Amino acid sequence: MNNNKIAVGLDIGTTKIVALVGRKNENGKIEILGYGQAKSLGVHRGVVNNITQTINSIKEAIDKAEKSSGIQITDVTVGIAGQHIRSLQHSDYITRSNSEDVINEADLKLLTNQVYKLVMLPGEEIIHVLPQEFKVDNEGEIVEPVGMYGSRLEANFHVVVGQISSIRNIARCVKAAGLRLASITLEPIASSSAALSSEEKEAGVALIDIGGGTTDIAIFKDNIIRHTSVIPFGGNVISEDIKVGCSIIGKQAELLKEKFGSAWPGENKETEIVSIPGLKGRDAKEISLKRLSQIIHARVQEILEQVYLELKNYGCEDQNKKLIAGIVLTGGGSKLKHIRQLTEYVTGMDVRIGYSNEHIVGAKADEINGPEYATSVGLLMKGLEELENSYQSEIFEKPVMNNLSIHQEEMDDTTLPSEAIDQPIEGTPEAEEKPFKSEHQMDDLMGDELGDRERTGTAGMKKKSFFSKWTDKFIQMINETE
Repeated sequence: MNNNKIAVGLDIGTTKIVALVGRKNENGKIEILGYGQAKSLGVHRGVVNNITQTINSIKEAIDKAEKSSGIQITDVTVGIAGQHIRSLQHSDYITRSNSEDVINEADLKLLTNQVYKLVMLPGEEIIHVLPQEFKVDNEGEIVEPVGMYGSRLEANFHVVVGQISSIRNIARCVKAAGLRLASITLEPIASSSAALSSEEKEAGVALIDIGGGTTDIAIFKDNIIRHTSVIPFGGNVISEDIKVGCSIIGKQAELLKEKFGSAWPGENKETEIVSIPGLKGRDAKEISLKRLSQIIHARVQEILEQVYLELKNYGCEDQNKKLIAGIVLTGGGSKLKHIRQLTEYVTGMDVRIGYSNEHIVGAKADEINGPEYATSVGLLMKGLEELENSYQSEIFEKPVMNNLSIHQEEMDDTTLPSEAIDQPIEGTPEAEEKPFKSEHQMDDLMGDELGDRERTGTAGMKKKSFFSKWTDKFIQMINETE
């Protein structure tokens, strides 16, 4: 089996950790080769709070995935989530020195670098800078400005921010489990890749991922991500309410929620009773299903009201921002009975449950096509996308350069303002990323790293856009975390 085109998605969630191994087949579908799942014991509301337990859970999931797929795993694509995530909108511009030259990617790089230099709160780091729309000389609603003439280049950005300490803790757990970070991405963005169609993203849609510890939101309109948010409540809070309200232990509360739980209390009668075994020889406890559904309903409605508040903050009631495709629910919480109907009631929007079955094939696909695996599938898709960019780079890099007839001195970073570009030092990884090195030099620079990474398909030079250049440096930084 050729492992060079195989990727691994690692979803480090609050309730479970999933490792998904797959590759693209000849039809462009993702063939699931194997997966492993372990109970997540060291994560609370998307944030690692016990390093040792999280490492052990990651190792367990990876071991199961290796046995299931027959592939030795070294590199993984990991998702970032948690209550520390926040987002903001930011507009910025540059004035070009020569408007007779067309706008190129160097201009986009300069503009994006300015956004990454925004001052955040202490301990925060910018995770994603997502361009939404560009404006060239007051001509707005431009999606791709490269190749246009203009003296002023302006853009609106969606900026996702997180606590660097929380991200470093995830990186430390991944490293301690004997793995390398091939790529990182925000989990609601990963889930949207797996559960949303391009038509929905164009029409306007909100993805609501109800996980164990958090509820993640990603809003799309005109195929552009418009808003992201993380609500620090999820399925675990519902289970805790059942535990307290029914005076039972946590394991029994979780089983009650899964087997008999409903988000709509009207369907249950007072006479419907379920019996819970007593502890240590004590008498069994009888619990009314109507009471159970009332407890669940109260908490789920609170979560959905918070979701709707985020949608209104985005402006979904504005005619120009209306979400025509409504809401897509994913995550384990979306499996709760009647949650779709309650979501429609609270928000007044069309709602469907999001599955990943249109993207995945294979003998194991039926086992992981549920909404609770949307993030895992999305992370795998992200890893495969990185691989595809890697191979396209090898094929097209030289012809593209020749056609553009760009000279080394024209693209030298020293031609840009020093305050906007960090000058690479010879011999550092940043200097190694500079373009226009010969094929022989590239081989020397990659060296043993290619051999180390071939097993999980991350070999090959990756041709990154300027909007994801920072990710390489960020991954390098957290891979060096002790």
